[in-house]
Amino acid sequence: MVNNNKNNNIESNKENIINNWLPITSSRNAKWYYSAFHNVTAMVGAGVLGLPYAMSQLGWGVGVTVMVLAWVITLYTLWQMVQMHEMVAGKRFDRYHELGQEAFGEKLGLWIVVPQQLLVEVGVNIVYMVTGGKSLEKIYQTCCPNCYPLRTSYFILMFGSVQFFLSFCPNFNSITFISFLAAVMSLSYSTIGWGASLHKGISPEVDYSPRASTSTGRVFGSLSALGDIAFAFAGHNVVLEIQATMPSTPEKPSKKPMWRGVVIAYMVVAMCYFPVAFVGYRVFGNGVEDNILISLRKPAWLIIMANAFVVIHVIGSYQVFAMGVFDMIESYLVKQRNFNPTKTLRVIVRTGYVALTMFLAISFPFFGGLLGFFGGFAFAPTTYFLPCIIWLILRKPKRFGLSWFINWICIILGVVLMILAPIGALRQIILQAKGYKFFS
Repeated sequence: MVNNNKNNNIESNKENIINNWLPITSSRNAKWYYSAFHNVTAMVGAGVLGLPYAMSQLGWGVGVTVMVLAWVITLYTLWQMVQMHEMVAGKRFDRYHELGQEAFGEKLGLWIVVPQQLLVEVGVNIVYMVTGGKSLEKIYQTCCPNCYPLRTSYFILMFGSVQFFLSFCPNFNSITFISFLAAVMSLSYSTIGWGASLHKGISPEVDYSPRASTSTGRVFGSLSALGDIAFAFAGHNVVLEIQATMPSTPEKPSKKPMWRGVVIAYMVVAMCYFPVAFVGYRVFGNGVEDNILISLRKPAWLIIMANAFVVIHVIGSYQVFAMGVFDMIESYLVKQRNFNPTKTLRVIVRTGYVALTMFLAISFPFFGGLLGFFGGFAFAPTTYFLPCIIWLILRKPKRFGLSWFINWICIILGVVLMILAPIGALRQIILQAKGYKFFS
């Protein structure tokens, strides 16, 4: 009996040491506004500047409907996840896959959640490598139009070198200031996008007719735009991990401050997404470029400033999504492979991961199309309907009741999105890959 207690204490101490080392559980003293910063940084990507282009593919009626539906549905599924974080007394689901395991079983839950979550997080990191590099390239070209042109690869290397240093931040709370800067930057470049468009004014020749001249082009363009809008909301893949950094007691559960932060974040998301999408389309019509800043063209200083804001934002966004990947890899190595939780292990893991994402970004600068194709099978489930399925399994709402109907509507819309979005992205990949050269 004494030996059993002693062994249990040893195991408990070992588990505490590991949890105190892992990035998700090592610090649980986050404030509600940490949640707001992290969620804005995770949610608002540079893709917001492409929303007017998506609107031009869909038109006013469908475009506005899809934008509003995506915002409402993802806010609802995010609320579900926040509520389910501590739905079992005395237990916290610190990671998305832990919630999946509670609903689907130990093994099946891992297989359902982890591949999809990794695809989203790693994919977004690669896209942010490309986005950061191309924004640096745009700054270089605007500042010095007559200078010797450099390959996009060099700018991606510059962006990636910053991530090598920041990846050594141990946990979510240690990147709070970076997240704060990133959140401010997202609001700043979004404001530049719609504010400068409004200042320019509507051109007399503006046209709101369908962008594509053929019916085939219109169909594929609409599907691609559907994916672009729907995939703008990706914060669900890190929300439980963000909530895990907050203190929690029976009297003051973490869901209250977390939800407060999420609401503030979604207000900021609305302030970024809707004005950029609607004002940008209103001003430029179907002639809008796939980046609203390119449509503006002048003044040069404003374009430079906006792209600098984009770079700072994606630096922070990369870290928010990477932290979940770091936790998965480090958890596997120390828990399953019995590696010692040391700084050396952390340096090797994180340096290797940043190097891998940087290499893939340089190799496939059109990865955004690939993400739309493969991400259709990951973004839609993890964001739009997997939380609803888990809610139905664990909460068991009354059949044919309001909650039951709402969840099934979200599930059906999410499945439709998962099927349709990759179709439009596949055509985009084919068109982009025609003139593609490695390491261009």
